[in-house]
Amino acid sequence: MTAAPRMPGPDVQVPTRMLVEALVRADLTVDTGELYATANLLGMTDQQVRLCIKRLVAEGRFTHEGRGRKAQLRATGTTEQTMGLDVEFVTHAFRQDAGIAPWDGTWHLVAFAVPETARTARDALRVALTRLGGASIQGGLYLSANPWEPYVEDHARHLNVLDHLTFATTRDLRQGDQDDPAALARALWPLAEIAERYHRLTAVARLRRERLHDHAGLSEPQRLTIAVELAAEFTRVMEADPLLPPQLLPQPWPGTQARALVAQCWSLLDESAGPDGENIRLFRLYGDMTRPAAART
Repeated sequence: MTAAPRMPGPDVQVPTRMLVEALVRADLTVDTGELYATANLLGMTDQQVRLCIKRLVAEGRFTHEGRGRKAQLRATGTTEQTMGLDVEFVTHAFRQDAGIAPWDGTWHLVAFAVPETARTARDALRVALTRLGGASIQGGLYLSANPWEPYVEDHARHLNVLDHLTFATTRDLRQGDQDDPAALARALWPLAEIAERYHRLTAVARLRRERLHDHAGLSEPQRLTIAVELAAEFTRVMEADPLLPPQLLPQPWPGTQARALVAQCWSLLDESAGPDGENIRLFRLYGDMTRPAAART
């Protein structure tokens, strides 16, 4: 099977492991025949897919039964939990866009002093805090505008460093002479870079929306390819976004428009979904999360 023709505009790179996770079905399985077919449309080789499957199984994220294109992958509890967290964060983003998750003015701080003997865990904790949207203020002190304590605690327990953490909140944050919340946000997070990523997502989503409006000419693998490309670009942006409340962001914030366009695309995908597509968690989860946003646009 040859790769799908490249669409004009930004070229979307889909990591192989993201493709695998995108094709997880409602029963937590992945049909490898569908996986290889979609991978080929995206320009991936069978060897790439095989190596990716091997790595995911070695990491404990999937189990593997059978051989070749008739095999079946099954997501483990770890992978299912990760997907659940992604759903929570994306849902929160759309709630912010809708104006139903206003900021209460509280900053959430986490300080840690993990000893050198647990250096690996300390480094992993820093990565986790950043991925959760935290900004480093100084040394072992990180800040979030969202109530992230349960997520931080889960990571700290997993790394066995919870006793080395201190949690605090404040409504009176100041760096030097600066105490304006929006100005502090601009100084602590790379908002210009995040905004540029959302502009790129907007360009990608607009092109896919145009193609989906004429969905009658799209085959199921082509629709699935568009879905995976959207999910890849959307995930790439969301992983870098600390999901700051609108009160702390420049307005208009490009993330709001980008997510609305993605919601329209998922609405169109949902309308034209066949029986197979309906079983894919990617369609169901993103469809459920973005449906209210699509209705507003």
